[in-house]
Amino acid sequence: MRASLIQAAVDEREPVDSRRQRLAALVREQNGADLVVLPELWTTGAFAYEEFGREAEPLEGPTYETMAKAANDAGVWLHAGSFPERDPEGTLYNTSLVFSPSGELAAVYRKIHRFGFDKGEAVLMGAGRDLVTVRLPDTTLGVATCYDLRFPELFRALVDAGAETLVIPAGWPERRRAHWTLLARARAVENQAYVLACGTAGTHAGVPQAGHSIVVDPWGEVLAEAGSGEEVLTVDIDPAKPAATREQFPALKDRVLGLEPPRHRG
Repeated sequence: MRASLIQAAVDEREPVDSRRQRLAALVREQNGADLVVLPELWTTGAFAYEEFGREAEPLEGPTYETMAKAANDAGVWLHAGSFPERDPEGTLYNTSLVFSPSGELAAVYRKIHRFGFDKGEAVLMGAGRDLVTVRLPDTTLGVATCYDLRFPELFRALVDAGAETLVIPAGWPERRRAHWTLLARARAVENQAYVLACGTAGTHAGVPQAGHSIVVDPWGEVLAEAGSGEEVLTVDIDPAKPAATREQFPALKDRVLGLEPPRHRG
């Protein structure tokens, strides 16, 4: 199974619609891939908080339409990263879309853990509530976004729901790049799953981005890692490896906490 992570650069001087068309063209170029992944909030920049409201779209807005067509044109499964969605009640969400190779909408994920510590995304956007998995012909994707990476209980729940490949678009800052790599490898090891973590390049509202999109196998080995600039990271993965790893080293079978309410003595 071939996966391509498009580590897009976000430049505030580039009009949003121009970036949509440019990234759609990059998706079409990956027509030999099975799965293509875009980063988080690539229409606005993850730290361009003032742009969220101005550039927010309905679910089936221009980003949806452009990326559905690109998926169909390329004949790929497309995780189209995320964009600021405005729902019919006016609430903003950090929303990801997954499209099938025919351009049909396969899944919608609204980011559960909002970043900002009582400012920025944490106050401007609503929180998603639903776990999302997507069954592909060769693997089941578990979908999460950026700051979600810091919450291992989410990924355990995705594994319980059948996930074998964890896909994480992000707009991760350069100053915490060491955490990005560490957490991606940790989520892979503890869940015995592939991790496909796709970041952005460039600078968002004065915040340099980490780049360094990364693909990690179920043993925690880094199969491929991007640099800091815009690039496409392509890697072939073995869809049978998560199941084989879980059989060879059955740590998940030894779980105790989380499977039943723990007893507590206080």
